[in-house]
Amino acid sequence: QVQLVESGGGLVQPGGSLRLSCAASGSIFSRNEMAWYRQAPGKEREFVAVITSSGNTNYADDVKGRFTISRGNAKNTVYLQMNSLKPEDTAIYYCNDKTWSPGNVFYNYWGQGTQVTVSS
Repeated sequence: QVQLVESGGGLVQPGGSLRLSCAASGSIFSRNEMAWYRQAPGKEREFVAVITSSGNTNYADDVKGRFTISRGNAKNTVYLQMNSLKPEDTAIYYCNDKTWSPGNVFYNYWGQGTQVTVSS
């Protein structure tokens, strides 16, 4: 089991910045992908950004150039630096961990989410 705890959400004005953190604990395997998703009211959960265990990253088109995903030195923490925030970025942001055991068993974990509100 892996537990994911997000932090760093809050209220910010348009054009502002926030940094989200996700701390993973438990049975953490070396092969994993950690990602951020978000869900706005009345909408489905959508992909935001991902970082692999080798450091490769990928972003949704509407956050490219504004958001940056990174890992902490201990590799069990992932960050999402969000700059130039827009009202349409308002959502609950969820941390996700997709991981494979040494026996290649797949696990998929979610955090509880953190609210990000962009409003003047």
